[in-house]
Amino acid sequence: MTDPVIRTLDASDAALFDTMPDPLGAREGHRLTRHRPDWKRVALRDGRVVARGAWWGGPDDTEPVNLNWFDVAEGEEEAGAALLRSAPWQVELELNLPAGWRDDPALRTAAETRFTAARKAGYDLLVERLMYRWTPDLGLPERPGRLEFRAEPDDAVFFDALRRIHSVTLDAHALKAIEEGGLDRAAQEELDFFHWCPSPREWWQVAYTPDGEPAGIHIPAHNPSGPCIGFIGVLPDQRGRGYAYDLLAECTHFLATQGAEFVSAATDQGNFPMAANFTKAGYPVVRERLNFHPAREGA
Repeated sequence: MTDPVIRTLDASDAALFDTMPDPLGAREGHRLTRHRPDWKRVALRDGRVVARGAWWGGPDDTEPVNLNWFDVAEGEEEAGAALLRSAPWQVELELNLPAGWRDDPALRTAAETRFTAARKAGYDLLVERLMYRWTPDLGLPERPGRLEFRAEPDDAVFFDALRRIHSVTLDAHALKAIEEGGLDRAAQEELDFFHWCPSPREWWQVAYTPDGEPAGIHIPAHNPSGPCIGFIGVLPDQRGRGYAYDLLAECTHFLATQGAEFVSAATDQGNFPMAANFTKAGYPVVRERLNFHPAREGA
């Protein structure tokens, strides 16, 4: 068997990327995603594409934020690993899969081929997540009316709230940031993401109880692919009252008033309370995501 040839594509040969089968429905999942041709790479064996990856970032980014499309033909795990290892960008890998993929033998095989290639390339699984998509035909979630929501222009207020929220968190990305750099790093990474989103800073809101005490924050946002629930967080001393649902309902209503034709959202599969809130608010699970990070990241 000949060794695979790994190529970075450009506008002239970008069509090569589309010559592989798509058993996991990645093309449909990425129909609103814009991938740059020169951030796409393929592995070819005897002229046939046996692995491919599309790295992604915002329109103004000079480097990719993540790798969110990765396919490997069955039996070509080594070629897929070589594609990842040789890439100039060592960033988080997102594998987006159909909901319930474990229950379908063909989907499971295709997914596990990708997992094997990622692990051979030195990537470790960080977390499995549920992906949601609300659309207006589902109806707006009921607002409990227990909290008052106010815009807050001071980033320091959000930074402090994020530190407090992440001091007791189930979120795997936040826990990883805390392990690597403490609560300040976790809070700053969230703020950096909110500022990176092209949606207005004026959308960020703090929620208050009737007594005027802060209860939490919610960030309605647009990422480059469309409207999304940027962040929902209840302060530790206000937990146990079900306020996460109030924040989610308000965030959804806010984006709907901005004309959103859909709202994307996600939570870790292990965050059972937040998953229950998405279900209560009428958000169906549309995909599942596994996030891997390169083992040498941050080394």
